[in-house]
Amino acid sequence: MTAPAAQRPAPDADDRIRAVREAKEEGVSRAEGWRRRGPLLPALIFTIVVTQIPFLFTLYYSTQSWNLVSPGSRRFVGLQNYVDVFQDSQFWQVTLNTVILIVGTVLISAILGLLLALLLDRAFLGRGIARTLLITPFLVTPVASALIWKTSMFDPVFGIVDFVLSPFGVGEVDWISRFPLPAVMVALVWQWTPFMMLLILAGLQSMPRDILEAGRVDGAGAFSLFRELTLPHLRRFIELGTVLGAIYLVNTFDAIYMMTQGGPGTASANLPFYIYQRAFLGFDIGQAAAMGVVVVVGTIVIATFALRLIFTSFTGKEEAA
Repeated sequence: MTAPAAQRPAPDADDRIRAVREAKEEGVSRAEGWRRRGPLLPALIFTIVVTQIPFLFTLYYSTQSWNLVSPGSRRFVGLQNYVDVFQDSQFWQVTLNTVILIVGTVLISAILGLLLALLLDRAFLGRGIARTLLITPFLVTPVASALIWKTSMFDPVFGIVDFVLSPFGVGEVDWISRFPLPAVMVALVWQWTPFMMLLILAGLQSMPRDILEAGRVDGAGAFSLFRELTLPHLRRFIELGTVLGAIYLVNTFDAIYMMTQGGPGTASANLPFYIYQRAFLGFDIGQAAAMGVVVVVGTIVIATFALRLIFTSFTGKEEAA
């Protein structure tokens, strides 16, 4: 039996009912979304206030010719400060120093962190104490770390480095004066190796042990297991540590300020320290602001590209699994 035609809802009535239901569901989902985002709004507002507003002021100052030594000299010059920055030979030398500092520190820290993580992944007596001692350098503040290496390690008269190397014929070498940039890199490697070690050690402990056991049963040696199984598994952890370390090391200032003051000349200066020199020693606010904008934009571009590669690696690994 069929219902009379008068009792059947018209097609347009069905559409209206469906539309009302979808509108209600959409309203609920929007309300739920705002309810979840609400607790994050204070953090978002704080981030905008302390990062984006100063950056807008920096953009404004980068278009001004403003030297603090000459009151009333501020005037609009457009993009001239950016032209002067790219024509500054010292800027490119400092950029090269920054690249060498970041690449050298990150690579050495990653290699040492990998070796230490492989050692700590094995069971031995006192492993907990050894792990705690190896983590300690990362807990030292950067200023204190720089002072330790400047006064206790690299001192040409009372330094521990010269004392240890004296049996090999090394005399009283002033490491900071003769090798300023490598000296800063050594201090940064000492501080950042524990971070790499912890990250890689977490990757090692997340690796399924049955895969290694199957490889040993098949007759694979230790080096083959490391090359074919362990290293591919640790690749994304190493990449993540490399990118995070590089992003942080771009902002290195305290170690250079405390150890070398960027000298001799600009031999050990990096971009943040050079910007500090132009702003607070040369009092050239316009060019310092332009340099800051160039560094920020370059860092964002490189970091975005690197993070996208890493997230693609993680996503691809999860989909494969």
